[in-house]
Amino acid sequence: MSQTSEESREESEHFVDFDFMDTGYGKNHIKLLRIKREGAVHHVKEFQVDTQLTLCSKKDYLFGDNSDIVATDSQKNIVYILAKIHGLKSPEDFGLLLCSHFLSKYPRVTKVKISIEEHPWQRMVTDGVPHNHAFISTPTAIRFACVTCERGAMPDIESGMKNLRVMKTTQSAFEHFIHDEFATLPDCPERIFSTVIYSKWKYGMTAGLDYDYAWNTVKDSVLYAFAGSPDTGIFSPSVQNTLYLAQKEVLEKIPQMSWIEVQLPNKHYTPVDFSQFKYFGVKPSGSENEVFLPSDYPAGNIRAVLGRKSLLSPDMLMLQSKL
Repeated sequence: MSQTSEESREESEHFVDFDFMDTGYGKNHIKLLRIKREGAVHHVKEFQVDTQLTLCSKKDYLFGDNSDIVATDSQKNIVYILAKIHGLKSPEDFGLLLCSHFLSKYPRVTKVKISIEEHPWQRMVTDGVPHNHAFISTPTAIRFACVTCERGAMPDIESGMKNLRVMKTTQSAFEHFIHDEFATLPDCPERIFSTVIYSKWKYGMTAGLDYDYAWNTVKDSVLYAFAGSPDTGIFSPSVQNTLYLAQKEVLEKIPQMSWIEVQLPNKHYTPVDFSQFKYFGVKPSGSENEVFLPSDYPAGNIRAVLGRKSLLSPDMLMLQSKL
């Protein structure tokens, strides 16, 4: 529902020198666990949901008129009720459901943004047998999604993963970079490669899309580009190259995806210098058994966003051609 002419006139009188660029309000950190019972076998999903609504008027800001506001407490209760009625499939599906409800229920709402994180639970296995109702918290990676819906427009869906920490102890190098008067780092033909993977991607279309399959495909592709096959591994000449190979494989496997961002911050492990301890018969660094000092900061961070050329604007394509 659009603003009345009287509301528009009153608001315009306040916007002589200033105007709102964006507004929104909602409830953050709505935590819920849903148990689905199929006889003796139980299934669990745990989400943390943030809601944010944008209204067609600004009278709540300008005049303290709250008559169009859907209270954040009501938003919280709507999340619980829809989870109870419809269940939890994927963060993306639940985000779309919440957006649809707010837009259809409240005509004065023009935009809805739903952000969701999923806590990973894995079914416990005892003597090779999956347990019916016992689970282990396995925060190997945190899955998240952000669904934004504006009235009369297609949904905007971004998905991602974070906190996926990985390490490999060989087949990583960093050589032939600029060695000028500022450089103290020597060429490293052999080093530990450790990082905490963050990735976010956007869907250009959703026809035939399985969000769970897509998320697992991204995770598997990134891990394979990092580690390679179990027996031989894969050589990484730079973090940048590993990052690109992962992104390229993801876009080739998921045609509905418009672009994917990956961030790979370095987690450094520096060999401990044992040169002063020859009395103990300690072998120098580079031997079969080594000790390293973990160091988080300062650390490099490599990032890239890879998208499909068919979806890039002419200006972006021209810029890309100059790189």
